[in-house]
Amino acid sequence: MAKFLIVEARFYDHLNDMLLDGAKAALDAAGHSYETLTVPGALEVPGAISLAIDSGQFDGFVALGVVLRGETYHFEIVSNESARGIMALTLDGAAIGNGIITVENEDQALARADKSQKDKGGEAAKAAVAMWELAQKYA
Repeated sequence: MAKFLIVEARFYDHLNDMLLDGAKAALDAAGHSYETLTVPGALEVPGAISLAIDSGQFDGFVALGVVLRGETYHFEIVSNESARGIMALTLDGAAIGNGIITVENEDQALARADKSQKDKGGEAAKAAVAMWELAQKYA
């Protein structure tokens, strides 16, 4: 059994609740334990994971959040830089499932966050578990 940290960028409460529900359900089904940490936005997720990696308390991580396209270039910055930060940590050996969804509108976000539809929170948790298992194989 592994211990995971779910790091959620809590910006859209109703959408995050769905992502978090999916992630928790997937980790419960796999028999792993977890804690949840909330950060202000998607840009803070990689930094929080990096700090948690340094603590040595967790075996893997699930990154959750929702980035909706707005009227400015900020969407691209948040989408690209949060993904880049998570990828950098992954390439350094961290077992991370990226469930930060980047979408055009709330309807797309609802479809991806809902456990009965695309369940991106659950998929991110499953990816984190798969990467942790892979790390165990090559440790």
